[in-house]
Amino acid sequence: MARILVVDDEESIRAFVERALGLDGHTVMTAGDGAEALDVLVEHTFDLMLSDIRMPLMDGIALALSAGRDWPDMTILLMTGFADQRERTVDLETLIHDVVTKPFSLAQIRDAVAGALAARKAA
Repeated sequence: MARILVVDDEESIRAFVERALGLDGHTVMTAGDGAEALDVLVEHTFDLMLSDIRMPLMDGIALALSAGRDWPDMTILLMTGFADQRERTVDLETLIHDVVTKPFSLAQIRDAVAGALAARKAA
């Protein structure tokens, strides 16, 4: 199974996604914002990072740009509940696998992650 970093400033979403992905046997770590995520990335290796776009300190776009530069083999999925934030990802198609729209169900987030990991293996 995969090692996954979940980044979101809302504790309830981090906990929900951590439990959902844990059900599939993944090892999941979490971070509350982009700056904290970068600290975690320096210390651990991940197959996939799932990050909210809209967060304080460092948003998901800045995090994706930094992580994509420093860890190019890691798959990046972003998530957002705001249409204007989704539009900001248009120029990042080569960097991110997809953007998951909030709110999502347990099945939807598990499917999105499974699809991203399958695409990573196929590449």
